[in-house]
Amino acid sequence: MEQSKTPFGQRCLLKIESWGNSLPHPTMLFIYLCALVILVSWLGEFLSWSALHPVNGESVGVVNLLSVAGLHQILGKMVTNFTHFAPVGPVLVAMLGLGIAERSGLIATVLKLLVKQAPAKLLTFIVVLSGVLSSIAVDSGYVVMIPMAGLIFLSAGRHPLAGIAACFAGVSGGFSANLLIGPFDAILAGISSESAQLINADYEVTAAANYYFIIVSTFLIAGLGTLVTERYVSPLLGDYKGTETGDFDPIQPEERKGLKVALLAGLVIAVFVLWGLLPEQGFLRHPETGAIIKSPFMSGLIALIALSAAIMGSLYGWVSGKFTSHVDVITSMEKTMALMATYIVLMFFAAQFVNFFGWTNLGLILAINGADILKTSGLSAATLMVFFILFSSFANLFVGSGSAKWAIMAPVFIPMFMLLGIAPDVVQAAYRVGDSSTNIITPLMPYFALVFAFMKRYDSNIGIGTMMTLMLPYSIAFLLGWSVLLTVWISLGIPLGPNGMIVL
Repeated sequence: MEQSKTPFGQRCLLKIESWGNSLPHPTMLFIYLCALVILVSWLGEFLSWSALHPVNGESVGVVNLLSVAGLHQILGKMVTNFTHFAPVGPVLVAMLGLGIAERSGLIATVLKLLVKQAPAKLLTFIVVLSGVLSSIAVDSGYVVMIPMAGLIFLSAGRHPLAGIAACFAGVSGGFSANLLIGPFDAILAGISSESAQLINADYEVTAAANYYFIIVSTFLIAGLGTLVTERYVSPLLGDYKGTETGDFDPIQPEERKGLKVALLAGLVIAVFVLWGLLPEQGFLRHPETGAIIKSPFMSGLIALIALSAAIMGSLYGWVSGKFTSHVDVITSMEKTMALMATYIVLMFFAAQFVNFFGWTNLGLILAINGADILKTSGLSAATLMVFFILFSSFANLFVGSGSAKWAIMAPVFIPMFMLLGIAPDVVQAAYRVGDSSTNIITPLMPYFALVFAFMKRYDSNIGIGTMMTLMLPYSIAFLLGWSVLLTVWISLGIPLGPNGMIVL
């Protein structure tokens, strides 16, 4: 009887949550997939599955891993599968530096100052923009920015739930956008490279492959988030009638002093980098060609980001008093690495799956046959990417981890679209759009429950359905607006990043 009184939309959301909760842990999902690939490889060899390679014209058959030779390969390469897996090293290195910047308080202070100094007319835009930018430090946006946004809106005489919703939309819905290259870019690029090499052994997708696109996307998401907040969410919520007050810790003098020193260090680093890039024979350019693409700067970009964050974070920590000795700096890195344990375990099994899939030729055969089907459809690259965005956004409702989904999808879809002449850079960008847009409406997103708890502080009667009602317009706006942006971008043939390609 009670179920019949529950709105249909809320019942659907609860059903999705129930389905999602029944899925195994992402790590277990990869363990099951490894076992499945081994079994299917035996079946594929037994049934003589094959396809003609479009480049060399040779027949590609399934390689059986459920054999003595397969066992030898699995055992012999298990360690190197992990140590050579592209997404592992760059992410861990980046997080060492960003961990110092985050635990020193530098990132939180920058975000707090950015939002507090925002003019009243630009408050919502700055809140959403700050949320998008916070993804460079992974957890900072969820833990620091979102609750702060509620307090800031309340202090400005606005409904705190509107602030939380706007910031959540920026942090999570705009997770794939930013002005800086971060760990997520390195993760996706690494997986994309591994997948592209099923077709072209020399193909590499860099962490900057989508850089131009994510810069423009940052302001698109900030603008759309502002529009939805002002036109839909704020009028829907009305005036706040709760008892909470908008008090939050002010920025202390020592924090301001530390910020000035850190920014000065950042300026020195920027001058150093420009000194190495602007001259034709700059020391950060390619030593033979003088180009920036495939230069020490590009190959060392993650290292530069990590070192810059470490230097600025350390200086801020010492000046502000957060760090009192070098031990505090080391401890901040150790604590950050401790939080990366889940990622490391996940990547170990993801690396095995990606390599198993490549060894068996299953991914290549699926890609060749899938590409043949898509060729007959006559659809343009832009149209195909729109369908792929929708597929990615739907998959995100059930598997919350962006890197886990990409590790499953990339070995099939990147080779498939490469055979149609669509560059991996484009496929990766389309995945980012779909994956980010529905983050804010799936209960399976790891921080969904945390944001729900933040909202409950201001309205104890709020339910999942109410939260979804607030966030759904953001999701729709991001999905539509971002898809249009990517479609126009592809149609105009503009590179998505440095030396990027649209068509192979």
